[in-house]
Amino acid sequence: QVQLVESGGGSVQAGGSLRLSCVVSGINFRVLPMGWHRQAPGKERELVATITYDARTNYADFVKGRFTISRDKDKRTVYLQMNSLEPENTAVYYCQNEGTDRWGQGTQVTVSS
Repeated sequence: QVQLVESGGGSVQAGGSLRLSCVVSGINFRVLPMGWHRQAPGKERELVATITYDARTNYADFVKGRFTISRDKDKRTVYLQMNSLEPENTAVYYCQNEGTDRWGQGTQVTVSS
């Protein structure tokens, strides 16, 4: 059974940082393209960042250099380091095995002003 389990969300003030983690099990993580998406209240889910099996990355324009996606093959984990958080970043963040319907359950990020 394939599982993607996110953690690391929480409540922070504007300007703060969080690191999200997504642990993948039940599948060969080393070859998977992975991504982080988010969904804010009343809005559609949108892409935040992706990372290929060989660590090439891509970011949404709104990231503006503040977020970094990375992966640890030994820990079967993909990370999203988020710095200089803004209230507009408040959303549920999901990890996905890109190109598939494998999603995690999501982790809430709340940024207060």
